[in-house]
Order: sequence, then C-alpha cells, then structure tokens
Amino acid sequence: MVLITFLPVSAQSRYQQKKAKIDSVLTARYYRSPYDTNYVVRPEGRWTLKVRLNQTGNTIHAKAEEDDIHSKADLSTSHKTTISVAATYRGITASVALNPAKLSGAYEDYEFNLNYYSSRLSLDFSYQRAESLSGDIERMGNSYSMESGDAKMKVVNLVGYYTFNHRRFSYPAAFNQSYIQRRSAGSWLAGISYQGGTIETTEDLKARSPKAPEVQIRIGHVGIGGGYGYNLVLGQKWLLHLSILPTFVVYNYNKLTVNGERREAKHMRFNMIFNERAAVVYNFSPRYFAGATLVMNNSVFDDEVVVVNQNKWRARAFFGFRL
Repeated sequence: MVLITFLPVSAQSRYQQKKAKIDSVLTARYYRSPYDTNYVVRPEGRWTLKVRLNQTGNTIHAKAEEDDIHSKADLSTSHKTTISVAATYRGITASVALNPAKLSGAYEDYEFNLNYYSSRLSLDFSYQRAESLSGDIERMGNSYSMESGDAKMKVVNLVGYYTFNHRRFSYPAAFNQSYIQRRSAGSWLAGISYQGGTIETTEDLKARSPKAPEVQIRIGHVGIGGGYGYNLVLGQKWLLHLSILPTFVVYNYNKLTVNGERREAKHMRFNMIFNERAAVVYNFSPRYFAGATLVMNNSVFDDEVVVVNQNKWRARAFFGFRL
C-alpha cells in the first residue's frame, strides 16, 4: 500500500519562490540589450562600487560697448573638489559626496549634478550657486579687482544627446561602466543644449570699493545641433572616448547692466554652444577598473552690443570593482 500525502507549501516557501521568479525576470531584463554583443556587453557582476574624486569650475566673460561706453567683466569660481562613493545596481547609481573645503567652512558654494546615460539617450544637468567669484571688472578705463564674496552667481547647464549607432557605441561604457565596450565603434549624435543664469555684484564689493560699478549679467541660450562620438578599444584593456556636440543657438537672452545702464543683445543671432566629453578607462580585469572623465560646456555669444562667454567643466577620476 502506497500512501501519498500532499502537504501545503508554507508561506515562507511561497515567498522564496516568488522572490526567485521576480529576480529571474529582472536578471533577464538586465542582460537583454539592444546592443550588438560583439561590440558591447553587460558586465557579469550586478553590483558596481566606485570611489571618485571630482573637481568642477566655471568662468564667465562678458563685455558691452555702446555709445563709446565700454564695460567688461572676467570672473571665475573657486574650484570645487569632492570625494564620493557610488554604488550601481543593474545600471541604477546612488552616490554620497564629501567636500572637505565646505566642511571646514572655506567653501560656501553649492552645486548639483545629474547625469543619465543609456543606450540611446544621455543627459548632463548641473545647477551651480556660487559666491566665490573673483576676477576683474572694467568700466570706462577703470579696473576694479573682485574677491570672493563680491559677486554671486546662479547658473544652469543642460545637454541632451541622442545616439544613432546605439547598438555598437556605448556612452555608459565610458561614463558609468554599466556596460563594457569590446570593440571600437563610433556614432553620430543629435542634441539640444541650454545655458542660463544670473551674475550680480554684492554689497560687499560696494563696501570695499565704493566706486566699483554695480554689475548684473543675465544669460539664457537654447541650441540644437549634431556631432560625433567615438569609443576606441585598445588590447581589451583600454577604452578611450572622445565626443563633441556643437549646437547652434536658436534663441538667446543676453543682458549686461552696469550702474543701471542696460545693454541687451539681439534675441536671434548666430552663436554656438560646444559640448565636449572625454574619458579613459582601464580594465585591470573583468572585476577591477579605473579611469578619468571630463565634461565641458563652452559658449560663444558674440553680439555687436553684448558678448557673453561661459566655460563650465567637470573632471573626475575613479577606481571601482564589480560584485
């Protein structure tokens, strides 16, 4: 006689089965890719941990000339240096950054950066609020030196990319290492860029130099364009990336006000914003890697009345490993 007994599956067992099924589905989706796997593949580990050293800077040049009145400003922020730890799981990254100069009270500026890299679309966004601007202001032949705290700035930079050859060319392989570029490939790019913000002198400058002019700079530029990027793979260890996306300004709002006298550029005029990226990644093994990246946004706005140029950059060095 054979006795067959059916026992109910425990709640814990059902939970484990459901969890395993969900994990299996997520894993399949993670490794399924629109890439040509001869050129780009996912790393074997799901987790990527990195230590990063970041540095950013910004310079602004503005001048206006009308009715024999010449005004000029050359300003730059202090370089911001941070140390961060980042963890990536299935392409999603979270990081914590530490600014030693800010903790010591020597640096009061604030900056927020958001970067998104996928197979087709990529995005670089930054917002900077700075009071560490220094440089020189010139007004009708008189020059005034500016120290940290004499001016304040709020600036937004935004660049969006579309990658045409997304099956063989990978931005993530160069910038967040969520993919690995196996063979060299390039791609044409399309994109849109925006730069905007304000810069104005403070009461500190007036108190220190009563004759110094009150200056306010307002900028706003929207550009569209196209460019090219290339990933060069050397010996299965090195990845070198370089890309440039020039955009033509289709609308701008540039205004320079000195002592209440406003000079405004034409809203429609031929100008450009250049967006550049560079990266180098060295893979010690499939698990360990190190490298550096550079992202720059350079604007060229030249008008008969007002000229405004901004140069924003961010450099990063990193070391990481996969689990």
